[in-house]
Amino acid sequence: MSNTAQRFREFKMPDVGEGLTEAEILKWYVKVGDTVTDGQSVCEVETAKAAVELPIPFDGVVHELRFDEGVTVDVGTVIISVDTQPGAGPVEPAAPAGGQAAPAAEPTAEQGGDEPEQQGRQAVLVGYGAAPSSTKRRPRKAQPAQQAAPSSVAAALQQELNGHGAAPAAPAPAPAPAAPAAPQAPAGARPLAKPPVRKLAKDLGIDLASVTPTGDGGVITREDVHAAASATAPQAAPSQAAVAGAQPVAATTGAEPAVAGGEVRVPIKGVRKATAQAMVASAFTAPHVTEFITVDVTRTMKLVQDLKQDPEMAGLRINPLLLIAKAFLVAIKRNPEINAAWDEANQEIVHKDYVNLGIAAATPRGLIVPNIKDAGRKTLPELATSLADLVATAREGKTTPAAMSGGTVTITNVGIFGVDTGTPILNPGESAILAIGTIKLQPWVHKGKVKPRQVTTLALSFDHRLVDGELGSKVLADVAAVLENPGKRLITWG
Repeated sequence: MSNTAQRFREFKMPDVGEGLTEAEILKWYVKVGDTVTDGQSVCEVETAKAAVELPIPFDGVVHELRFDEGVTVDVGTVIISVDTQPGAGPVEPAAPAGGQAAPAAEPTAEQGGDEPEQQGRQAVLVGYGAAPSSTKRRPRKAQPAQQAAPSSVAAALQQELNGHGAAPAAPAPAPAPAAPAAPQAPAGARPLAKPPVRKLAKDLGIDLASVTPTGDGGVITREDVHAAASATAPQAAPSQAAVAGAQPVAATTGAEPAVAGGEVRVPIKGVRKATAQAMVASAFTAPHVTEFITVDVTRTMKLVQDLKQDPEMAGLRINPLLLIAKAFLVAIKRNPEINAAWDEANQEIVHKDYVNLGIAAATPRGLIVPNIKDAGRKTLPELATSLADLVATAREGKTTPAAMSGGTVTITNVGIFGVDTGTPILNPGESAILAIGTIKLQPWVHKGKVKPRQVTTLALSFDHRLVDGELGSKVLADVAAVLENPGKRLITWG
């Protein structure tokens, strides 16, 4: 192994969840030249489940950042390289031994893949942030009938983008002009642009073939794309984003959504994409049944106020959600058959003796459902602490994929939006979900007289393969019974 291979360490995008295939780089915490230590967080990425920070596993000086913020990267792709021997002097020109590329498709100039050095050549599509004299290169996989290196930058890059040797079709037999007003890519060819510039063009609905390049070697720059966008903005034609199949960058990446023809287009990715896929899978896999019950929770609301004054609950967040969660757990304890899962592969129903209680939380990145592990065995103060920690972590955007895995049942509180009730969709793999409506004063018959009482409506959706109408009705009725008379039921049933 060469000294260069020993000196430089590459860090690949890890699978930070369970079988995730990609993640978006939200923010770099370091830049080229910064010193990093083992365990230091170098960037924040968003997966299909959550936003997490990635620690670097070795010491050294940042040599290269392979991708810009806002770029989605496949798991297993190198995202940063570190010089572990910064005092060792100039970098050797030899490529690292082994020549292993990222375990994705063959790297190309668009993906940020490296290529052999050529004398007098500038790395215009790779090596973002790296010093020109010290960029480490990975040898490209051998290709059939690979031709010799072109003599110019533009020709070399165009050759790569066309398949390492596939000759682009000439637009006309006459020689191409030196500076065309609006150069078009040859048939089968792709315009030259860095991956972030390609992404920007997609976001703005701009066809790169129509953009006049001003960069070295005919490479299209960000300014070229913005200029093309400005030229087309006044037109009232259909959205180019729709025509080109563009996906504008979401607000979380810091880029602006594409606006055209009175429409704003936001990409479906990250947490929102995962939520959508999960809900579609659930709705068309598990046969849903939803039941409703309207309940007088006046005593529960009074108990909330009493617990706030209890010294044993001092410093804890006491609210109706806490007591409704406890009532749901008590109902599951009395009807344990509802806490199960359907194993399609093995054709089995899996009954569970633990309850991982999910709490649906709305965040700027979309809806997430972290869960409280083994919630059924927690005391009321322990449950209050777990709920507070779960909510605080979700609001900070620090919920981990592990915290959202393994849920068995869920609570969603639509009442905080002033909604009376709804028909919630199950999280995939779970057996039931309880929706809480808004709690408000309503006329209610109490002890033979109509009085104003605190009333809410609960909705319980369940998987009808696992839970029949009788079992579902018993669980919902038990939740209502606890909330109507919590002092009695929590003692006798809890």
